[in-house]
Amino acid sequence: MPCDRARHDLTASTLRCLAIDAIQQAGSGHPGLPLGLADVATVLWSRFLKHDPADPAWPDRDRFVLSGGHGSTLLYGLLHLSGYDLALDQIKRFRQLGSLTPGHPEHGLTPGVETTTGPLGQGLANAVGMALAERWLSHRYNRPGHTVVDHRTWVCAGDGDLMEGVSHEACALAGHWGLAKLTLFFDDNGITIDGPTHLANCEDVLARFVAYGWHAQRVDGHDPEQIEAAIQAALDETARPSLIACRTHIGFGSPNRQDTAKAHGEPLGEDEVRLTKARLGWPSDEKFRVPAEARDLLRARASAGAGQRREWQRTCAAHAEAHPALWRELEGALRGELPAGWDADLPQFAAGEALATRAASGAVISALSAHVPTFIGGSADLTPSNNTRPRNEPALTRQDPSGRYIHFGIREHGMAGVLNGMALHGGLRVYGGTFLVFSDYCRPSLRLAAMMELPVVYVFTHDSIGLGEDGPTHQPIEQVAALRAIPQLWLMRPADANETVEAWRSALSRRGPTALCLTRQKVPTIDRKKYAPASGAARGGYVISDIGDPQALLIATGSEVAVALEAQQWLARKNVRARVVSLPCWELFAAQPDGYREQVLPPEIRARVAVEAGVALGWERWVGSAGEVVGLERFGASAPAPELFGHFGLTAEAVGEAALRTLKRISGGG
Repeated sequence: MPCDRARHDLTASTLRCLAIDAIQQAGSGHPGLPLGLADVATVLWSRFLKHDPADPAWPDRDRFVLSGGHGSTLLYGLLHLSGYDLALDQIKRFRQLGSLTPGHPEHGLTPGVETTTGPLGQGLANAVGMALAERWLSHRYNRPGHTVVDHRTWVCAGDGDLMEGVSHEACALAGHWGLAKLTLFFDDNGITIDGPTHLANCEDVLARFVAYGWHAQRVDGHDPEQIEAAIQAALDETARPSLIACRTHIGFGSPNRQDTAKAHGEPLGEDEVRLTKARLGWPSDEKFRVPAEARDLLRARASAGAGQRREWQRTCAAHAEAHPALWRELEGALRGELPAGWDADLPQFAAGEALATRAASGAVISALSAHVPTFIGGSADLTPSNNTRPRNEPALTRQDPSGRYIHFGIREHGMAGVLNGMALHGGLRVYGGTFLVFSDYCRPSLRLAAMMELPVVYVFTHDSIGLGEDGPTHQPIEQVAALRAIPQLWLMRPADANETVEAWRSALSRRGPTALCLTRQKVPTIDRKKYAPASGAARGGYVISDIGDPQALLIATGSEVAVALEAQQWLARKNVRARVVSLPCWELFAAQPDGYREQVLPPEIRARVAVEAGVALGWERWVGSAGEVVGLERFGASAPAPELFGHFGLTAEAVGEAALRTLKRISGGG
C-alpha cells in the first residue's frame, strides 16, 4: 500500500509539536532529535513495528530502542499516540518529579520503554544483545509449524552513539554473528553539541559498517517512501544486520535552529516554537494538540499487533500441546524462573585442598549449565583465565547460534552492554567474564544494569595483588571499592571454594546484577568441620570462627579471610580472644535484620580490624572510628603473590598487631 503522505505528515508533525511543547513547558530538553527523526519514527511505527500497547511485555513483540535517549520526547509521543498507558498529561509533565516522562527513558518506569538510555552507545549495545537473545531463543524453542520466537530489534542512534567506543565493539559483534533481525537507523544529521561533526570526525560510516559485515543503505530521512523501501530491504536481508543511514536535519522545521548545534539541547523559545509550528503548518497558538487522525494512524498498527499477539497465543497453545516439556521450559524462562533443582548438583569442596576461587567458579558454571538450559555467557577473550566456559559446551557462532558460550573478543565494554540487552530481552540468565581491573571498561554498562536491576552476573577474576607477576597494571587496588559504590550492585568476594558456590547461588537467586570477585592464586579450602558452614555467606556476612568471649573482631573478605584466621591464632598466643567474620557481600549483609547484624558484629566490641587487599575506602562503616583497616593504599608491584602479601603487610602478624593497637587505644579511653 503506498504511503498516505498527508496522514504521514500530520502524524510526524504531531510528534514534533508534542516534543517542542513538552520541552518548552519543562524549560529544558533536547528538541533537535525529535524534530529530525520524526519521519523515520512515523514510518516504522505506522507500517512495520510489531507491538501491542495492551501488553507491553508480550515476549514476541519487536523491540524498539532509542539509543539517543536525550530525544525521549519522541518516544513518549510515539507511545502516547499508539495507545500505551501514557496519558497526555504525563507528556505535559515532562522532566517533572514523579512523572512517567523523565528526561531520558527509564526501563521499568514508562510502559513501552525497553531500556534505560542516555549514556550514548549503550542503547545500541543493548539492541545487539536483544537481537542475539531473540536468535538464540528462536533456535532452541521454535519447531516446524510452531514458531513462538520471531521478532525484530530496531534501534535509532545518532553520531554521538556511533562515535562512542562501545558502538564499535557491539556493532562489530553484531556483524560477526550475522544478526539479520537487527536494524539500525542512523540519524545522520551532521551535528553534535560542539558543532558540525567534521570538527572531530571524518569516517565513512557506511564503509565502517560494511567492514563489520552489515548491510548498509543511505536514504533521505524526510522522505517516507525512501525510508519504507529501505526498511523493506532490511527485512529482505536474511544474513546480515542492517544499517539505514537517514540523512536528516536536526531541528527540522525550526527556521533559526535547523541544522545548528543550538537545536540539540535547549528549548527553542516561545517565539521559535511559534515560527516552527507555522513552518510545519501547525496552529501556532495550540499546545499539545493531538489530531485524531494521527492517533488513528499509529493505533491502526498497534491494533494489527494485537491481532498478531492473539495469533501468537494460538501458536503457543499448539506448541505446548505438541512439545509440552519444551514449552514449560520456555514459559518458565520467560518468567525469569530457574528450573526445579537448578542448584541440586553444585559442587562441594574438601577441606585442605588449595584452589583458586576462579577455578571453583568454573566448576559451578559447569554444574549450572547442566541444569539451567538458558544459562549463557562468555568472556572478553580471557576464557582460560576466567574459567567461564562450561565443560562440553559448544560456542555460539554465526553458523551455530545454539551454542551457550560466547567469545566476545577483547571487548569488555561491548560485552557488558550486550549482556544488559540479553537480560532485558528476557528468557536468558547471562554472565560475562574479564579481569577485575578491567571492570573499569565495563563500568557504564554495569551502572545501568544496577539502575535497571538486571540479573547479570559479572565474573571478575584476578581480584588483587595475588595475581602476582603481571604487576600493577593488572592488579586491582581501587576497583572493589569503586564497584561497592554503585547502588543496587552486589559485590561478592568469596573466601574459598565453598563460599564461591554460595556466591553463585545468591547471584542467580536475585533480580539484580552481581559482581563476583575471584582469585587467580590458590587459597585454602576452609575446614567447615572446624569453622562455620559456608552457607553463612548467603547472608552476606557471618561468624566463621570464635574463640571464647571475643575481645576483638577481625573482618575480612576473599583470600584475606585465611589471613584473618591465622591472625586469630596469632592473637590467641598472646591471650587475646578474637572473632573472625567473613563479609563477602556488604550489600547483602546490610540488608539483613538489625538483630542478625548486631549478633555478628556486636556494637559493644569496638576493637575491630578489617583486612582486604585494596584501598580502605568504605571500611569505616564496619570498623567504626576506633578500628583499623589493613589494606593497600598504593599500586602493587610485579612479584610472586606470597612475596607481595608480605611486602605490603597483608599478613597475620600485621592484622594481629593492628588488633592489639585498637585494644590499647580503647582501654586507654580512645
